[in-house]
Amino acid sequence: MSLYKRGEVWWVKFTSPSGEQIQRSSGTKDREQALEYHDRLKADLWRKYRLGEKPRRSWQEAVERWLDITEDKADHEKDIGKLRWLDRYLGNKWLDDIDADLIHKIAKAKKSEASPSTANRYLALIRAILRAAWQDWEWIDRVPRVKLYREEKIRVRWITREEAARLIAELPEHLAEMARFTLATGLRQRNCSYLRWDQVDLSRQVAWIHADESKSGKAIAVPLNADAMAVLSERKRKHPVYVFTYKGNPVERTSTKAWAAAKKRAGIEDFRWHDLRHTWASWHVQSGTRLQELQELGGWSSYEMVLRYAHLSGEHMHEAAKRIEGTVLGTVNQRSGLRLVVSH
Repeated sequence: MSLYKRGEVWWVKFTSPSGEQIQRSSGTKDREQALEYHDRLKADLWRKYRLGEKPRRSWQEAVERWLDITEDKADHEKDIGKLRWLDRYLGNKWLDDIDADLIHKIAKAKKSEASPSTANRYLALIRAILRAAWQDWEWIDRVPRVKLYREEKIRVRWITREEAARLIAELPEHLAEMARFTLATGLRQRNCSYLRWDQVDLSRQVAWIHADESKSGKAIAVPLNADAMAVLSERKRKHPVYVFTYKGNPVERTSTKAWAAAKKRAGIEDFRWHDLRHTWASWHVQSGTRLQELQELGGWSSYEMVLRYAHLSGEHMHEAAKRIEGTVLGTVNQRSGLRLVVSH
């Protein structure tokens, strides 16, 4: 039997009955729990080898396989961050030990420190991994039901052109340039942060996001208007690879103390960096851009995603409203005021 520590977590290491070298994290800082994990794992491998039984699989094994097969996923790094948080609850669990009570405990803990929608992202990841272990890998015979929280519909947060100008004036240069470019193109933060010069054609005034870099999984053409071109003109020759940089590196984080301080000085509250994209979309709709055009410009995967902006402009319904003009006539009666007369 061999137990050893990596950091504060105990790991197990031994040779299985089949001769395989086993080396895994126990997922716990407690030596007694790690020893229990070691003994159960060794016994399960013996039953598999001697009796042909289906081996028990751990959450750690499922996580390793999940991360391996989803390596090309657009939000792969976000999954890793969620799994690190989940490790405190699931790190030393067998898959068949994960039940509805444990999932409820996890959901409650996450909801206590974040919004219901954020908690749902963690629950959805647990559900996806358990379903893969059940349906795709055949590691377990059933999965517990993972019930998500009801999410409130949140209004679209956008700012006026005057507010945007105030905000940009208060931002440090590297964030101001990115904000201006986002308001001109609607690019998501990560696509803007890691935009490379080989993705930009200044002569044709177009940029593009490759399919493996977009949230929808589809390539996006990004037409560059005069505002976007002005930003690119200022950024030319400042870095050989990336368009937007700070101290020689891509601007990975935008929601910084500088961003918060700039918002406060500009008098803007309840506004995230992603709301710059909402603002871009809102300005488009208010200026007459059709929702189908907006969907293509923004790289949304479905029409439903852009319907959230439909209420910001009613111009496209004016012609429809005019179709019943003349069916109801209003005349003014001197004594009783307005009187409606239905025409036949």
